[in-house]
Amino acid sequence: MYLAKHPVLGPRTGKRISFEFDGQPFEAIEGETVAFALWGAGVRVLGRDERHGYARAISCGIGHCYNCRVTIDGVPDVRSCITPVRQGMQVLSQGSTEMGGLRA
Repeated sequence: MYLAKHPVLGPRTGKRISFEFDGQPFEAIEGETVAFALWGAGVRVLGRDERHGYARAISCGIGHCYNCRVTIDGVPDVRSCITPVRQGMQVLSQGSTEMGGLRA
């Protein structure tokens, strides 16, 4: 759930755009990061650890830890916490038995 109005940052305003995550449609406000838009829509798992299979999600939120890696428009290992969402963007989770999807 999003905060409609942040006590320091003020109200959330901006152009609404749409994108897809694992084939499902989502909405975001232009300028938000992919991770923030997904978090606000209730998505907590962004991928799976390739070696051990545990869930990966937003951890540091500033691009240092690489836990939020996703595939964006065919490019793997993009850090979703520092990548702005764009209209029509295709985002896929990573790390399941087949790259680009948690539905293994």
